[in-house]
Amino acid sequence: MVRAPQEVRLSAGEIARLAAETAAEALATDVQVLDLQRLTPFFDLFVICTADNTRQLRAMNVRILEALSEAGIEPVRKEGEPESGWVVLDYGTVLVHLFTPEQRAFYRLEERWAEAQRVLLIQ
Repeated sequence: MVRAPQEVRLSAGEIARLAAETAAEALATDVQVLDLQRLTPFFDLFVICTADNTRQLRAMNVRILEALSEAGIEPVRKEGEPESGWVVLDYGTVLVHLFTPEQRAFYRLEERWAEAQRVLLIQ
């Protein structure tokens, strides 16, 4: 009897950790994972990180997409382009925000979601 391969499902926390660690390996700075479960019904976690420039942001974007795809996780939606300084990868319950320093300072997501618990911080 041949069995079908089992579908591997990662939790929101595992998706966020994999995205954050992959970003850090791609030399992202100030990587943070915010827990928003008690603040909004729309998503559970934000991963926020900074790339030094648009070229690094582009590479980080590709590496995160590849790492999560290898784990069997595909984004629901992708928004933004590296040239804009902000890319959002939407994994349903997890949003991954990739910023250049200028865009991160402009949008200040950590300040807007200041009540969120920080569950992971990679300097």
